[in-house]
Order: sequence, then C-alpha cells, then structure tokens
Amino acid sequence: MPIYEYQCQSCGHEHEALQKLNAEPLLVCPACSKPELMKKISAAGFRLKGSGWYETDFKSGTKKNVAGEASCPAPAASGGCAGSCKNS
Repeated sequence: MPIYEYQCQSCGHEHEALQKLNAEPLLVCPACSKPELMKKISAAGFRLKGSGWYETDFKSGTKKNVAGEASCPAPAASGGCAGSCKNS
C-alpha cells in the first residue's frame, strides 16, 4: 500500500496516510477537524540502482549500462566481460 501525503489548506498541517490505491482521499484534517485536507503530489524517496532489469528503463543514449561498462577491463570483442563484470 502506498503512503499518501496530505496538507490542510486551513491550518497548514501535513499528514501522511497509508491507504489502498482505490481508497477515497482523506478530507478532514486530524489537527483542526476542518474538511480542508488536500492530497499532495510527491515523488518516491528511493531510486532503483544496480544491474537488475530496471537498470535501463529511464536512461537514454550512452547512459544505458551504468553498472558495468565503465569498469570492464577488456572490450567484448576481445573476450572481455561485455559490461557484465562487477566492481571489486
């Protein structure tokens, strides 16, 4: 379940709520009890990194393989690791 952020338009109180995706948004402020609570738009507080399936999802151009290409000792044509080696 995602955590949603809310802010009261009346008193400015900020509130976080763990809710199901299909749950109705909260309306009543827990601090001042007025129906002025608005859902905030926020980004997730983490970034997926590493050599997993998600590595190239949001990259473009020459930044396709951040985890391995720069640290490979030999190119793929000469029998090297082809970007799959790990930093030691």
